[in-house]
Amino acid sequence: MLEYSFMQNAFLISFFIAALCPVIGMFLVLRRYSMMGDTLSHASLAGISIGMLANQNPVLSSFIVVSMFSIIIEWLRKHFRTYAELILVIVLSLSIGIAITLLSSGLVHANIDSLMFGSILTVTKSDFYWVLFFSVISLFLVYRYYAELMFIVFDEEGAVIAGANVKLINYLFAVLVAATISISIRIVGILVISSLIALPIAASLQLEKSFKQTLWYGILFSYIDIFSGIVLSYWLDAAPGGIIAINSVILLLIVLFYKHKIRSNKKRIIQE
Repeated sequence: MLEYSFMQNAFLISFFIAALCPVIGMFLVLRRYSMMGDTLSHASLAGISIGMLANQNPVLSSFIVVSMFSIIIEWLRKHFRTYAELILVIVLSLSIGIAITLLSSGLVHANIDSLMFGSILTVTKSDFYWVLFFSVISLFLVYRYYAELMFIVFDEEGAVIAGANVKLINYLFAVLVAATISISIRIVGILVISSLIALPIAASLQLEKSFKQTLWYGILFSYIDIFSGIVLSYWLDAAPGGIIAINSVILLLIVLFYKHKIRSNKKRIIQE
């Protein structure tokens, strides 16, 4: 399996994706904004369509377009504070409208199945370098602004009063979300990127650990989901995105079962 260059590229890319997705997902989930990942993953289809139209790398074009939509979401957040979910509907409608128009008009001639569902066969060395570039920068920025991001997650108004540049950090984080989604397209696919962003964190939250421990468990679960998904997709000759999504749900159920067993054992010990 590993003698094939496309499998080597797939594992190299997955190494960075599996770490970055839960890191970004942790802050999205705690801000009650996990559906932002799903919205922007669909928005990436517009970026890919525009990139194909301009004969540009789809990862780069997706990043640029999704970053624009991320900034729009952050800007609209001020105008729809009470009905925040409407922001995602607005952006989703616009981005999908652009993508469908370009793809159905005949201006873009491409098979987008691999981008929709993920594919280990289409992963190239060029994709790896783009993923490496965006991953290193994104992880560095999260590390650099870790304290500010933590503050904003738990008390955004308090962060403003404390003098943190909340507006800049929110826009910066929006771009980081865009980068995470853009580099995950090749392996995970547009339709299930949000599962890799949210589900490993959902599973780790059930363990009821500290913030950092929850984040590390989320990264561990992400590695299990994506590496097992790639291996199974190779042997089953299926799209990795769907298998990764199924693995994420199965792992979440295993953690829930484990949590239930631990609680049941504690109750039994107390009663005895």
